[in-house]
Amino acid sequence: MSTRHILLGLLATGPSHGYDLKRRHDERFPQARPLAYGQVYTTLQRLVRDGLAEVDGTDSDGGPERTMYRTTDDGARELAQWAGEIAPPAPFVTNEIFAKVVVSILSGGDPDAYLLSQRAAHMTRMRELTALKTAPGADLASVLSADYALNHLDADLRWMTTTAARLTTLTAEVDPA
Repeated sequence: MSTRHILLGLLATGPSHGYDLKRRHDERFPQARPLAYGQVYTTLQRLVRDGLAEVDGTDSDGGPERTMYRTTDDGARELAQWAGEIAPPAPFVTNEIFAKVVVSILSGGDPDAYLLSQRAAHMTRMRELTALKTAPGADLASVLSADYALNHLDADLRWMTTTAARLTTLTAEVDPA
């Protein structure tokens, strides 16, 4: 996910300061990793440097003085271009679970036990996400984000089942000794 473009998108609704942008990011993308304040302010500085955002004054709102930022016309154009680009399917899949299965075979570990433990962890996370999306008052962003994560976890589970059924063959190919 492009932090640069997400912040431009959040600024598209009007001037804002870094603290507010971080809070709104974490609310709008509930399943994403929360942004660190340092990442927000570093990204805002780069947006200003690149002419995609500009300082729009300061606001104290009864507390410490905060710098307000707003998007520029160039920033709005870049955001529109980015938002309209099709995200290409990944040409290569880097899967940590697959790598751990292969390493387990190579190191004399128990890949079947690893897959069972990983499956249990996935199931636990799926229950948490299901509870989150079915909670009374769950907002649509949380529901859609949980659905996305659940579908990916489900794909991982199906892959783990298939891989567990093929471990004998995979072991012979990975470690023919």
